[in-house]
Amino acid sequence: MDYQKILMGILLGGLAQIGTFMQLQGSYRYGWYEKYYWIVIMSSVPLGWLYIKSVNYFIKGFGGQIWPSRLIGFGVGVIVFTIMTLLLFKEPLNLKNSLCLGLGFCIILVQLFLK
Repeated sequence: MDYQKILMGILLGGLAQIGTFMQLQGSYRYGWYEKYYWIVIMSSVPLGWLYIKSVNYFIKGFGGQIWPSRLIGFGVGVIVFTIMTLLLFKEPLNLKNSLCLGLGFCIILVQLFLK
C-alpha cells in the first residue's frame, strides 16, 4: 500500500465532495441553481475530474484494487456531508446520523488497516 497516494486520493475526493455538496445542497440553500443555472451545471466537469483523479490515486495506492476506492470514497462522502450540514444548515446530529458517521469512519479504517 502506498499511503501517500491514498492520502492524495482522500484529499481530492474530499474536495470533490465539498464541491458536490455546494453544487447540490448549497444550491438549495442559496438559490444558485435558479440564479446561475449554467455555472451549477458546468461545475460538474471539474468535480468529475476531481473524482476521477481521486479514484486513480486510490487504485494506484491499493496496488490495482478497485473496491477500496469505492468504499473510502463513500466514507469520505459521509464525513464531508456531515461536516457541511453542520456548518451550513446547522442540523444537529441525532443518534441515527451519528451512527452512520461512525460507520463511515470505520469503513475508511477497515480499508486502510485491515489486510
